Amino acid sequence: MLNMARRFLNLCNGLLNTFVLIVLVVLGCYAGFALWDNGQIYASVDNVQAELMRYKPAAQQENESESQLFELQAINEDVQAWLTLDNTKIDYPLMYNISNLYYLSRNVYQEFALAGSIFIDARCDPQLRNAYNLVHGHHMENRYMFGDLDLYKDRDFFFENRTGTLILPDRIYSLQTFACLLVSSFDDIVFEPDKWAEDIEQPLKYARSDVALHYDEEQIERLLQENEEARLGGKKPQIIVLATCSSESDDARTILLAEMIEVQPEEEKEEEI
Repeated sequence: MLNMARRFLNLCNGLLNTFVLIVLVVLGCYAGFALWDNGQIYASVDNVQAELMRYKPAAQQENESESQLFELQAINEDVQAWLTLDNTKIDYPLMYNISNLYYLSRNVYQEFALAGSIFIDARCDPQLRNAYNLVHGHHMENRYMFGDLDLYKDRDFFFENRTGTLILPDRIYSLQTFACLLVSSFDDIVFEPDKWAEDIEQPLKYARSDVALHYDEEQIERLLQENEEARLGGKKPQIIVLATCSSESDDARTILLAEMIEVQPEEEKEEEI
């Protein structure tokens, strides 16, 4: 009887060891697949970005630079502009669709891609003529997509890297960043762009509230003054607001605000002289 009990226990132990081994093998295979799949995602981003850089327009008003953007629009008419932030890897075309879900999982070629694309909020003017222009992008590791917005959380980087460029088919903007915020995904100021299409007083004041990590007080004051003058018939100031997920919590969002300063074409500068 005792021998039978021992044989039964040995059998149970053998089955248990086999089961544990199978589980470990399955988990190992899954981990290996996950690593491979993750690598494929980033490789796909790299490949698409390398292809797109052929179409990046130069930051100057020349027929050649304009035609490069038009060439990209011929591939996909949803391409609206090209965004570059100096000293970061943020260097992408901006897409637009009537649904904010569309480019969450599609690349510029409208192919399925977990990395998605950088896109203009559906409630904004796709030609970026509003006073307030909201742009979304995934936060990805290895500084892909809008991953480099994390850099602006560092005070030194924020104040030492303030420039960028926004190129559209008919005009070019120089960008001057002025605030970095940490907000909730339910924030009713940052994520309601249609409210501020013509008047950005409230978003500007919000940019120096307790949600701000860093901001330039002098630049905000100047923009507030220009916004007030626009109410009396002056030219309205424009800002672009870049949003991505943040690691602080599931609903945290990193926000970077930049002033859009239209670059005057060379021929107009010569006429003024």
